[in-house]
Amino acid sequence: MDSTKAPSTIARVALRLVHWAIIINFAIEIVYAAYMIFVVFAHQGGGPLWTRALTIPHEKMVTRRLYAIEFWLAFVGLAIYLALTEIGPRLARQRRQDESIGQDRSQNQP
Repeated sequence: MDSTKAPSTIARVALRLVHWAIIINFAIEIVYAAYMIFVVFAHQGGGPLWTRALTIPHEKMVTRRLYAIEFWLAFVGLAIYLALTEIGPRLARQRRQDESIGQDRSQNQP
């Protein structure tokens, strides 16, 4: 076994595990906050609150809003994390491939 390859493989697997742990953590947080907002602290009758928001106790409304903020923070955090770790690198890789193909075509034309 090549000893120089083992740490690289182990490090790659460890980074992949941390990467997926972060994504799963964000996803669980999003589901949890949505559950708390729409099931645990749901108001009678379902649907949008509209004027019924005036009849909900202040503590319950504040709690729902805090969970809503928690939901949006987790959602935005996941979006930013995926943009930095998945989408951005893929777009950059695609851009480099497109540029190299364009350069090859321009060099081959007489």
